[in-house]
Amino acid sequence: MSENSIKDPEMYESLRDEGNSKEKAARISNAAAAEGRSEVGHRGGEAEDYEDRTVDELQDRAKELGIEGYSDLTKDELIDKLRNH
Repeated sequence: MSENSIKDPEMYESLRDEGNSKEKAARISNAAAAEGRSEVGHRGGEAEDYEDRTVDELQDRAKELGIEGYSDLTKDELIDKLRNH
């Protein structure tokens, strides 16, 4: 994603400083710019913790997100990939 397509550069940089990937930071900051920061901040909280899911469920989620090479990962590695995607 190019710098020109970042809609909320301040939030993007803050998210990157927190260790989020470029893609995740762009996705969140652009959603916040389009819908308002408070609206985006109230999302989530509905999904169960990754630690409570089975490896098959984690692999299904990785597939949904387009993460490659997930089939050979351990549960901990899958969780890390999902959280940092």
